[in-house]
Amino acid sequence: MSDVATSDPRSGEDPTELKRVMGPKLLLLFIIGDILGTGVYALTGDVAAEVGGAAWAPFIAAFLVATITALSYLELVTKYPRAGGAATYIHKAFGLHFVTFIVAFAVMCSGITSASTASNAFAGFLRDGLMLDWEDGSIQLLFVALAFMAVIALVNLRGVGESVKANVVLTLVELSGLLLIIFVGLFAVTQGNADFSRVIVFESPGDKNTFFAITSATALAFFAMVGFEDSVNMAEETKEPSKIFPKVMLTGLGIAGVIYVLVSITAVALVPVGELVGGERSALTQVVAAGAPGLPFDKIFPFIGMFAVANSALINMLMASRLLYGMAKQEVLPPGLGAVHKTRQTPWVSILFTTLISFALITYVVLDSESKVVALLGGTTSLLLLTVFAVVNVAVLVLRREDVGRKHFRTPTVMPIIGMVTCLFLVGPWARSEEQQEQYVIAGGLLALGLVLWVITWFINRAVYGKKTFIRDVEHIDHD
Repeated sequence: MSDVATSDPRSGEDPTELKRVMGPKLLLLFIIGDILGTGVYALTGDVAAEVGGAAWAPFIAAFLVATITALSYLELVTKYPRAGGAATYIHKAFGLHFVTFIVAFAVMCSGITSASTASNAFAGFLRDGLMLDWEDGSIQLLFVALAFMAVIALVNLRGVGESVKANVVLTLVELSGLLLIIFVGLFAVTQGNADFSRVIVFESPGDKNTFFAITSATALAFFAMVGFEDSVNMAEETKEPSKIFPKVMLTGLGIAGVIYVLVSITAVALVPVGELVGGERSALTQVVAAGAPGLPFDKIFPFIGMFAVANSALINMLMASRLLYGMAKQEVLPPGLGAVHKTRQTPWVSILFTTLISFALITYVVLDSESKVVALLGGTTSLLLLTVFAVVNVAVLVLRREDVGRKHFRTPTVMPIIGMVTCLFLVGPWARSEEQQEQYVIAGGLLALGLVLWVITWFINRAVYGKKTFIRDVEHIDHD
C-alpha cells in the first residue's frame, strides 16, 4: 500500500506525499510547545529590569506584534501549504537568490543564538537546583553552558527521531512549570503573601521615558513569542490546513500570551523587582520560593526549567544544523558543510560548525560583555527574527498578485503594513538600552560570517567548477 496521502479534491487542498495526521488538538499542542520555553523561563527578570512592576505590558505588546505577523504567515501557509518557511516565501516574492540566502542564514543564526540563550539559562537553573553560590557571568556557569551545548551536539550527532507525540509530552512538561508558577501565585494570594500593587508601578533605568522603556522591554520580550513561525513546516501533515491553521495558530498564540502575562504578574507580585533582577537565583525560582515557602516547589522548579530550556536548545540546534546542511547541499555554502556521517546518517560537519559558533557566542558574551548574558543573546535572536518578519510582511503584499486558484486565508491589507512598521521599529537602536546595543555587533558578526562563506563558495563554484552560485531548489532550502 502506498504511503502517499492524497487530498480530498472537494477540500481544495493540494495533494501531498506526507500523511495528514495532525488534527486541531495535536497542531495546537505543537504550536504552544514551539512558543513556550526559554523566553519566559529565562527573561522574566530582565524584562522587569526595563519597566519595573509593569513587566506584563511588554509581553502584551510582544504578543500583539507576533499576532500581526502570524496573520501574514497564515496567509502564506494556507496559500502555499507545501512551501517551506520565511526564505521560501521571500524568494517567491522577490526572486533574489542572495536575499533568500541571507534570510535563510539569519534564521539559522537565530536558532544558534536562541540555543545559546537556553544554555546559559540551563546553567542558571542547575545552580539553583544544586543550591550553589556561583555568580552570574562566572567561569563555573560558562563551563556548564559550554558542556551543555556539547551534550546537545552529541545528541544531535547520534540522530534524533522527531515525532508529534514526543512533542506533546515535552510541551506538557514545559507547560507544567509555568502553570506551577501561576498556581503558586494563587496560593500566595490565599496566604496574603502577594502584593499586586507592585504590578502597576512603572520603573525604568536611567532617564528613559515610559514609551521607549516599554519598547526596549518589548524587543526583549518578543523572544518569548517566537516559535509560531516554525509550525508552517507542519502544513503538509495537517488535515485541511487552510481551514484549521488560522484558528489553531491564533488560539495557540493567545494561550501562550495569557500564560506569559499571568507569569509576569505573579513574579512581580511575589518578589520585589530589585530582588527579581539582582538575586542570587534565577527569577522564576525566586518566585516559586517566595510564593510557597513551606512547600518544596523551589527545589523542583529548577529541574523543570532545565528540561524546558534543554528541549528548546535541542530543537533550535536541530533546525540550525539542518538549515546549514540544506544551504550547503544547495551549493550556496561550502560543500564540506553538507557532509553526512556514514553510519549515523546525520550532517556531522554542520552540527559541529553550528556548535562551534554557539561556543564562541557563549564565551564572548560571558567574558567580554557587561550586559546580562541571557538578555543579550535572547535579544539578538529577537533582532534577527524581527528583521526577517518585516520582510515576510512585505512578501505577503507582493504575492497578492499571484492567484493560486483556490480559497485561502487572507489577512486584511493593513495588517502586513502594520506588521512591517512595528517589526522595523523594534529593530531600531531606540528599542534597545545602551547595554543591549551590543546585539547589533553579534548579529552583524554572524551575518558577516555568512557573507564570507557565500563569497568562498562563489569563488569555488566559479573557479573550480565553472558554474553559478544560486539556490537550486528553493522549495526545500528550509527543510532539506
